[in-house]
Amino acid sequence: MARFGPVLTAMVTPFDDDLGVDYDAAAALARWLADHGSTGLVLAGTTGESPTLTDDEKLELFRTVAEAVTVPVIAGTGSADTRHTVELTRAASATGVAGVLVVCPYYSRPSQAGIEGHFRAVASATRLPLVIYDIPGRTGRKVATDTLLTLAGDVPNIVAIKDAGGSVSESARLLAAAPDHFELYSGDDALTLPLLSVGAVGIVGVATHWAGEEMAALVAAFEAGDVAGARATNRRLLPSFAFETSEAAPNPLPAKAMMRVLGLDVGPCRPPLGPPPDDLESRARKVLSDLHG
Repeated sequence: MARFGPVLTAMVTPFDDDLGVDYDAAAALARWLADHGSTGLVLAGTTGESPTLTDDEKLELFRTVAEAVTVPVIAGTGSADTRHTVELTRAASATGVAGVLVVCPYYSRPSQAGIEGHFRAVASATRLPLVIYDIPGRTGRKVATDTLLTLAGDVPNIVAIKDAGGSVSESARLLAAAPDHFELYSGDDALTLPLLSVGAVGIVGVATHWAGEEMAALVAAFEAGDVAGARATNRRLLPSFAFETSEAAPNPLPAKAMMRVLGLDVGPCRPPLGPPPDDLESRARKVLSDLHG
């Protein structure tokens, strides 16, 4: 069984009309997600608009949500600065969260030796399980498979990867050589089924905001050997995957629009994401109708 369960949602961060963090709404949203298929929650990731949150806001968000739900809460503590990441990870470890998610250092495009050193330093700052987040399309640097294998073998609390690297064959190579305790979560909703086929244990998703139960059914069907059933569920989810981000409405604008359609007040996004397209909520309603029709 996956350490954090098979369906983790990378939760949006609710804001009020003045763009302050709405902690009451965050607690309510977290409880709603836990009641609708999420076995765990990831806070202050990209979907949670982490670049726009202060450290104090993140820490209060971690505390609030960890107190509000019984499912594991994973704190996004990564940044481009190793020292900053170490400090925030150490502080987050005292907020009641079950683990930390640490993205590969971005923009500066460090060497693999630098990436390895970064994760070793952060892991040494906490006793919590650490999940590496590999998303080269955003960071500008892939965490090499050999680097991941070294870290998984050497650092006991580096326990998993959120894999948004986009290469199922490379993910298969990683899992074939990784220690048995090391887990891979899909970091790309649309690649969840292919990644399950090479050993992924679940998903850290965006569409799971509104399709958590369907994603749980997909994973359960695959694990039970019902590949045809998993494929059928995946086909039903394709419009949700397409909706969750686009050039005109990048993530998390669509997820916030969908939450509003579902009656959950999560507020707008902070700049620089900008206002959503005028038709986004009507498109959200169509996605929901098709999913449940």
